[in-house]
Amino acid sequence: MSVFDVEIEGLRGGSADLAQYRGKAVLVVNVASKCGLTPQYSGLERLQERYAERGFTVLGVPCNQFMGQEPGSADEIAEFCSATYGVTFPMTEKVEVNGPGRHPLYQDLVGVPDAEGYTGDIRWNFEKFLIAPDGTVAARFAPQTEPETDEVTGAIEKNLPA
Repeated sequence: MSVFDVEIEGLRGGSADLAQYRGKAVLVVNVASKCGLTPQYSGLERLQERYAERGFTVLGVPCNQFMGQEPGSADEIAEFCSATYGVTFPMTEKVEVNGPGRHPLYQDLVGVPDAEGYTGDIRWNFEKFLIAPDGTVAARFAPQTEPETDEVTGAIEKNLPA
């Protein structure tokens, strides 16, 4: 089973249909609107604009598990992201990424090591997972890793569909 087989709702209801991303590279990011890392939305949106036509998308996954930094409703989250950062990439429903209520999307993701070898629970908002076109996890990036670093863009470029 790959992440493309996981069922998750879209931010404003209905299925987010991850199967539509099969054959594409996807950067899955747990996001929050009231975090010190929230300005990363700008870099994520620039990645979306830069690589979308080459078979890539960012997938934002709102989560309120880290100091209540994503308290808003679906409409409030969508409005904030659009108005403040011009976000055009898809967003899922708000989910839990850690603990007994961990969403199935994150069940396998947390077992993948980042460049320093860390595996396990999501550490904070804006932890990133690059999913290869075949649905395998190609890379994991710490929350503080800015979206447009050479480390992230290099991994994206390496995993874009041929």
